[in-house]
Amino acid sequence: MSSQPSPSTPSTSGSDNQATRPHSSHSHTPQGQSLDGALQKAGFYPRLVSDVVDDALDGRECVAHLVHLETHFDRAEVRRHITVLVLTADMLVITHVDDQQLDEAGEQIVAQISTESVPVAQIRSVVLSYMYSQPQDYKPSDPVREVTLAIAWSGGQRLDMGPASCGDPQCEADHGYSGTIAQEDIVLRISAEADGPQAVQDAKLFARALRAVNTGSTAPAPHTGQALQPRPRTGVFGNRLNRGHQQR
Repeated sequence: MSSQPSPSTPSTSGSDNQATRPHSSHSHTPQGQSLDGALQKAGFYPRLVSDVVDDALDGRECVAHLVHLETHFDRAEVRRHITVLVLTADMLVITHVDDQQLDEAGEQIVAQISTESVPVAQIRSVVLSYMYSQPQDYKPSDPVREVTLAIAWSGGQRLDMGPASCGDPQCEADHGYSGTIAQEDIVLRISAEADGPQAVQDAKLFARALRAVNTGSTAPAPHTGQALQPRPRTGVFGNRLNRGHQQR
C-alpha cells in the first residue's frame, strides 16, 4: 500500500476528536476514490474505522470497497452506524461500527465494532436488486432510484411467513401459511434520494468487482467517471423481501 497523509477534518459529531494523523491510504478502486477518502467523506469516526479495517485486511490490497452510512431513529434518539465492505483478491472483509451514548449529557460514548473476513471462494451468491421510477417511460439514460445488494456465503437462510389467502376478501377459511425463503448474510440498501446518485453507482461497481473476483474472471477496468453502459439481460430475479444489515 502507498503511504499518504490523510487530510485533517474538523471535529464533528460522529468523527474523531483529534485531527487525522498520516497513515496508510488504501488503493484507489474502480469508484475512483480511495477507501480512506470514502471514510473521511462519511465522517463517522474515520480514523478509528480506518485503523480497524487496516487491521482486518492484514496487509491485503483493496480491490474495491463500499462504505455505507445509515441513519435511523430509536425513539427520541438519532442513531447512525456504518458498514464497510472491502474486497481483496481472495477475501471479503466486512466491518460494522455502531456507537452508543452511555449518559444523558453525551459525554460517555462507546463504539461497538465487528469485523468478518469471508474467503471469496465461499461466496455463494451476489444479488443486486434495482428500483426504477416510472418504468413505462424508461430510457437507457434514466438513473436507478435505489439498489439493494445482498451477499450470501454461510448457507444461512431467512424465512418470511404469513397467512395464506385465496384472494376472496370475504373468505374466512384457514388456508395455512405461505412464505419466502431468502439466502442472505448481509443486505445493504442504497438509495439515490438518501445517499446520493454516486452511492448507487458505487454499489453497482462494487457488485461488479465482487462478481468478477468470485467467478475468477478479469477484474473490472478502473472507473473513469462515465455512466455504466447498459448490458444485455439474460434472466430476471424473483421478488425478495429484504432487511437492513444489523438494524437495531
